[in-house]
Amino acid sequence: PSGDVGRIGLAIAPGNPDQLYAVVEANEGAGVYKSKDRGASWEKQSSYTTSGNYYQKIFCDPVNSEKVFVINAYMVVSMDGGKNFNILGEKSKHIDNHVLWIDPGATDHLMVGCDGGLYESFDGAANWLFKPNLPITQFYKVATDNALPFYGVHGGTQDNFSIGGPSRTKSANGIMNSDWYFTSIGDGFESQVDQSDPNIVYAQAQYGSLVRYDKKTGEMLDIKPVEKEGEVAYRWNWDAPLLISHFDNKRLYIASNKVFRTNDRGNTWNAISGDLTAGIDRNKLEVMGKVWSMDAVAKNGSTDIYGNITTIAESTLDEQLLYAGTDDGLIHVTRDGGKLWTRMDNIPGVPERSYINQLIASRHEKNTVYATFNHHRSGDFHPYISRSRDGGKTWTALQHNLPERGTVYTIAEDHLQPNLLFVGTEFGVYFTIDGGERWVQLKAGLPTIAVRDLEIQRRENDLVLATFGRGFYVLDDYSVLRNLSAAQLAQPATIFPIKNALMFIPSMPLGVSGKGFQGESFFTVANPAPGAVFTYYLKEDIKTLKEKRKEQEKAIIKKGGAPYYISIDSMRQEDMQPAPHLLFTITDDAGEVVRKIKAGTKKGIQRVTWDFRYARFSPIDFTPYDESFVFGGQETGYMALPGQYTVALSKFEDGGYTELVAPQSFTTKTLSETPMTEPDKKSLQQFSRKVAELRRATTAANEYRGELLNRIKYIKQALIETPAMPATTATDIFSIEKKLVAVSTQLNGDATLARREFETLPSINNRIGAITGSLWNTTSLPPTTYEQSYTVAANQFEPLLAELKQIGEAVKKIETALEKNGAPYTPGRIPEWKKN
Repeated sequence: PSGDVGRIGLAIAPGNPDQLYAVVEANEGAGVYKSKDRGASWEKQSSYTTSGNYYQKIFCDPVNSEKVFVINAYMVVSMDGGKNFNILGEKSKHIDNHVLWIDPGATDHLMVGCDGGLYESFDGAANWLFKPNLPITQFYKVATDNALPFYGVHGGTQDNFSIGGPSRTKSANGIMNSDWYFTSIGDGFESQVDQSDPNIVYAQAQYGSLVRYDKKTGEMLDIKPVEKEGEVAYRWNWDAPLLISHFDNKRLYIASNKVFRTNDRGNTWNAISGDLTAGIDRNKLEVMGKVWSMDAVAKNGSTDIYGNITTIAESTLDEQLLYAGTDDGLIHVTRDGGKLWTRMDNIPGVPERSYINQLIASRHEKNTVYATFNHHRSGDFHPYISRSRDGGKTWTALQHNLPERGTVYTIAEDHLQPNLLFVGTEFGVYFTIDGGERWVQLKAGLPTIAVRDLEIQRRENDLVLATFGRGFYVLDDYSVLRNLSAAQLAQPATIFPIKNALMFIPSMPLGVSGKGFQGESFFTVANPAPGAVFTYYLKEDIKTLKEKRKEQEKAIIKKGGAPYYISIDSMRQEDMQPAPHLLFTITDDAGEVVRKIKAGTKKGIQRVTWDFRYARFSPIDFTPYDESFVFGGQETGYMALPGQYTVALSKFEDGGYTELVAPQSFTTKTLSETPMTEPDKKSLQQFSRKVAELRRATTAANEYRGELLNRIKYIKQALIETPAMPATTATDIFSIEKKLVAVSTQLNGDATLARREFETLPSINNRIGAITGSLWNTTSLPPTTYEQSYTVAANQFEPLLAELKQIGEAVKKIETALEKNGAPYTPGRIPEWKKN
């Protein structure tokens, strides 16, 4: 087209590079064009085009140069070079397509990226395979509920509805897609949850669409305010603000260009303000330096409705005190529940007409309010945060040392420490412990991503993030930040206050661990490990002599010096020095040490978790555990009882332990729905301890049996290589081997019968292993069969252990004879030697 032209999508036909296709956005002549001479001339094929600001891409089949695809809400295909188009096929697939890949070796094999994620077809789009394991959801907003035992997280997504799901589950398989549920359709935005009933969710879609969702019934009821007869049409923001009152769970606020309130869960609404916007005609604003005609390309395509309220805040200290912010730079405050609103604009340091992204009222001071401003639509990506301590009359900028580039979208204030604030920006999340004077970025696994909204779950002290492209993130128990102080950070080490820990046994909905047998396309994210979490601070790395020397050498080299060798004695000290570590010692209220946990020695704030268990009782084994082995698992100790415990911190350095932090107390509580009586708990503990001790002894005996067999293997060869040894020794060894086989049969079962698929009696280790495998993974009392099986195993093991000791003495006797007769070394034998 020769007139105004918008976006143009271009494709080269792989099968015929002289042939080009273009899909053109224009006022006149829009459509699909074709060139057969590398673009020297073009011929219009059809008037098909897309809403260009979202799509406007064209692709050509790698083989058939007349087969053309145009990306759109519904993807279309032409078999005649762009003259006619038909919908390609969207069965069981999300629409709003953005990119297409065609397999050049099998052109019916397609991959499409769309607003729903990634889809693949092997039959030319007749059927689609969804890729469910890409955590790329774009969340606009986040809210939490007060569900027990674990709260829920709710939020609105870009074109994938509003959803809710658990912050964690009891599942050892993690949090799965199936744990989530939809609360509204469309582009999801604000969600608010009844804080007394987590089954009632208020969920939004674009332009103020609002439903009341009942999780019990799964029903969605439309409760959006509707214009009354004679009213002017409301102007709703794409992301209209929604707020549930702190004072009454039946009261909600929502806003278009007016603020509305309901006191009956949305059954009736009343406007409590007039138009709070500046009343600017968007069509008189300059874009790219001029005012455009109403006929300009894309002028009226997906253009924002302008002049609306973007954020509402309610004081937690005064239900009559409300704030509202707009997309055209205004903030209003009412102190009488909406009868009179006072306008504020020209916030110092904030550009005119800046979009008010969020307002929050302080939970600590009635007249303190925070605001974040978003001016990126004018090409300004600076962060803007302001605070007023007088209800909006005067404002102070708080962005200070935040990066110069990175719009601030959201702010949250800690409910106990007023100077602890969080902000979500275009590139991550930051916190301050001094009211905004200095900001520090929080990473700890969070990618560089836009954080659009923050929510504090106050019961758990969790910080929940809505990110635009990586889903939700939860920082569990951030209260350590609340307790930071210069005095603490000056200490060599600190254990911060320990949150009450909920004891439970993880379930396995998939039957086995990990993703079960669902394959890698199955999405699951690991739950936090069950246990008591110890958050600690180490002021400095605990370094070895070698590490310290290398640092010193690096500094010398930097100054141009020479890193001369240290003394031989110093080298020996380096070589002999054991690696340092930290040691957490957990003790029960009776003073008995329950567990010791080893940790690294890197400085900073770190966390370790005690899994509520005693140390394992099986033999020490340094073999790395193979996580892909889904049956069985690493052996653990039995569960400790709920109650009061302490944890102390020591460091191991230069061969000895030094206490860094004195014992700190904490509490563990059971999550079980059928709590046991105190006598039951003590009975379970006593039985578990007996079983654990027998498990320790039987597994140790089996290891010792294996060591004896290994020693005999070497002894047999030593007999051949020691002429002085009598031949009858071989008969003695064979007799020992037969006894060891008999011991193994009692300990581990009859291998001769088992490998021929005959029925066998349970062995000692079978019985004890069956008890620990089940009892260690339940909070139930042991069945009578467990107690009977323990008695049988204990009775059988006592004489067997005596027999094994006698066999050991017999082996040692042969080894003594080997040494007297000058035999080569065999394992477990100390050489005898006297100087001539």
